[in-house]
Amino acid sequence: MREKNTGNISRFGFRLEKAGVHTSRTMMLEDLQLLLSYISNPDSTKNDYIKAIIEDNCLGKRSGKSRKLAASHLVYLYSLDSSLAVFRSLHYFWNRDFEAQPILALLCAYGRDALLRLSAPFILKFQTGMIFSRESLEKYIDKHYLGRLSEATLKSTAQNLNATWTKSGHLSGKVKKVRSRAKATPGSVAYALFLGYLMGIRGESLFNSEYASLLDCSQDQAFEMAEDASRRGWIIFKRVGTIVEVQFPKMLTAKERAWIND
Repeated sequence: MREKNTGNISRFGFRLEKAGVHTSRTMMLEDLQLLLSYISNPDSTKNDYIKAIIEDNCLGKRSGKSRKLAASHLVYLYSLDSSLAVFRSLHYFWNRDFEAQPILALLCAYGRDALLRLSAPFILKFQTGMIFSRESLEKYIDKHYLGRLSEATLKSTAQNLNATWTKSGHLSGKVKKVRSRAKATPGSVAYALFLGYLMGIRGESLFNSEYASLLDCSQDQAFEMAEDASRRGWIIFKRVGTIVEVQFPKMLTAKERAWIND
């Protein structure tokens, strides 16, 4: 993560290790949608989600092994733990802003999967309508991993990352990927601002964080959607001239507020 204040953010649900599931999986958007449709109670525990995947087979997997793998990867990408702010806030916006789901999933997975974070600057540098090949993404990944990944792993990783960015709306096309513009919404903007807030960012800088960059919209558009989220009672957003204040009274527990104040 590019922000400086990363010392204790793992307690909010961020993952800092240099690994990720994108060597073998995408961000699993459809599976997450099925799971959160099957269990909609925000107070459900991680065990509830795992039981739904493995025992109830709510994702419709063909074997016990595939169920266990799905559970493991979803836990890696999203934690599925309501005691962690990153997932609890994802769940808060999930059914309040249905259109936001693809970017909500991307934002959460970005905070927990290093391979997805690595790919972001490569994807976001392209302007809308520009075309690039999977091979160019492979070379980009290989450069950062200093040749430590096999050709097969590089190929599958690039394919999975392209699929994730396609599901989020940042890419389109099948063989050749075309940069498109994802659809930001009030819920996804509010969630991106909250993740930046957990990283220690405040004020107008929240709209320039790495999470805000994933929204694929201008700062003025983000301001408008933050105002919309504030009117809906999801966050508190105030702007007077160049002074910007964003608060999240519904997002944090007392313990988390104490961590942030420390």
